Amino acid sequence: MGTSEIFKDLKIIELASVLAGPAVGLFFAELGAEVIKIENQGTGGDTTRHWKLPQEDQKAPYSAYFHSVNWGKQHHFLNLKEQEDYQQLLALVAEADIVISNYKAGSAQKLGVDYESLRQHNPQLIYGRISAYGDDDPRPGFDVLIQAETAWLSMNGEAGGPPVKLPVALMDIMAAHQLKEGLLVALLQRYKTGKGSQVAVALFDAGVASLANQATNWLNVGHNPQRMGSQHPNIAPYGDIHYSQEGKPVILSTGTEKQYLALLDCLELSELKADPRFTSNALRLKHRAELNKHLAAAFAQLPLATLLDRCAAQGVPLAPIRDMKALFELPEAQRLVMEETLPDGYLSKRVKTAVFKLKPGG
Repeated sequence: MGTSEIFKDLKIIELASVLAGPAVGLFFAELGAEVIKIENQGTGGDTTRHWKLPQEDQKAPYSAYFHSVNWGKQHHFLNLKEQEDYQQLLALVAEADIVISNYKAGSAQKLGVDYESLRQHNPQLIYGRISAYGDDDPRPGFDVLIQAETAWLSMNGEAGGPPVKLPVALMDIMAAHQLKEGLLVALLQRYKTGKGSQVAVALFDAGVASLANQATNWLNVGHNPQRMGSQHPNIAPYGDIHYSQEGKPVILSTGTEKQYLALLDCLELSELKADPRFTSNALRLKHRAELNKHLAAAFAQLPLATLLDRCAAQGVPLAPIRDMKALFELPEAQRLVMEETLPDGYLSKRVKTAVFKLKPGG
């Protein structure tokens, strides 16, 4: 069985819009589940259908943004305030395994699509809910607000510059991952007990939970992260950007002493191995600016191909900084593209989100 058939017997009802909830629906669709997306007939469907770039066809029934998380789904346009449409939904829920929702606090109850209402029609139902700040907080939440409130914006950007939003809605993506994990646990629990359950995730909680070492730097030693571009607060040189002879940007991530020393060999800077300012990671952090002057001059003397070849041969972590065009010229990126021909003949594309490989044993 391939990954595209893992959930072939599951039925998912998606009562969600924008990114986080639909990303969860996409995950199950990629793994073979039947995913039925319920869109609000009165508002023209998922709001991201209208989030179009200037160069897009403004009359098209969908946007490039919409394509990102809406592959392989059935689309039903219903007005759940109308009794006939609501009954259609209940008939679908009665046969469903999972419902995914992202209503504001109180809205699901008003429409009769909250967990307590729907479980009356399907006691084994698993109900996944994404909110901004938690079940009882009515504030609307958008990714950029959560980035701001959970310290992500404060850390992102160049030293001395303003806070900068991450270029993808990462809070939504991380909340979606949290909900996927919770739903998989709920499925396992139902397999053992026969009982349904509700799984709730808040964007705020997902944002805080993903702070990793930046949070522990604060919690353990009181280090309040400052904006420092792509540089790492604990390691040097790591995240430092330099330019090849042709002016092409590359980024370093030397995480060990061995890798740092090998980098000096690649750059023909062996004399720096004994420089007392750079003989340990702690010293390199302290004298990062001085070290980068030496590294920048050496990088500028070598062509990009030479830099990449030398570093690969010596096991030095170095990567070119690609834009989207360069990325999708790579075969390894192209194989992650999923296509779908829509009813009007339009060929839509997006990237896979379930990219793990499953190899059964035995």
